Amino acid sequence: MDSFAISTPALIGVGVGPGDPELLTLKAQAALDRADVILVPSTEASGDDAGRAEQVVLAGCPGAAGKLRRVPFSMAQRRGVGEKRRQSWEASAQAAEAAFAGGATTVAFATVGDPSVYSTFSYLAAHVRAAVPGLTVSVVPGITAMQALAAASLTPLVEGQESLSLVPATAGLEAVRTALEHADTVVAYKGGRQLAALLAVVRDAGRDGVLGVDVGLPGETITPLCDVDTDRAPYFSTVLVAPARTETGGRL
Repeated sequence: MDSFAISTPALIGVGVGPGDPELLTLKAQAALDRADVILVPSTEASGDDAGRAEQVVLAGCPGAAGKLRRVPFSMAQRRGVGEKRRQSWEASAQAAEAAFAGGATTVAFATVGDPSVYSTFSYLAAHVRAAVPGLTVSVVPGITAMQALAAASLTPLVEGQESLSLVPATAGLEAVRTALEHADTVVAYKGGRQLAALLAVVRDAGRDGVLGVDVGLPGETITPLCDVDTDRAPYFSTVLVAPARTETGGRL
């Protein structure tokens, strides 16, 4: 049975991966092809140009161009629920509601990475569910930045009995420090603005790793943390700190 063959209003959160169109899954392509309208975030950084999610959609599903609807999303506020963030959620919800009111049966929201990992999709879905009777909501998972960085740097995320901790640097560097104390592998997202302080915490813990910027894109850079000499990095940056592994299967 085709999971997208439905007649009731459907909202689908579609993870499009970290940026490489070849990492768009077959299920994501199917969802985007079947959608009547595809919402894509438009941030201050993208301006009048296509944002990263939109670029992936256009490259992976060329026929989707006529179905795209840009919704403004502010990246100026990195934590808390302020006016700009509320306006972004409301604008996305209103765009989805307008699409359904205009006759769309299926609306997709394309998000970089995975809709269940630090994505705005859950907030959008809550708003739309309250406004559209009978709405069904589903999620198509996507490849995450940490997976892409692990693959590109040939660094296993976890082996054997190792533990993994994913931490947003915006939660505070103390959260990163705690993760480094208790987890074997630590991945830090959203640390570009405070990169120098983040790297200092990693070094103080006696740990090392890699910094990935724009992983999977033509301008990709992967740098050992010991060689990073900048105090800032772009938003799409990921720090991966893995344990020292001295023997094959040592943690099995």
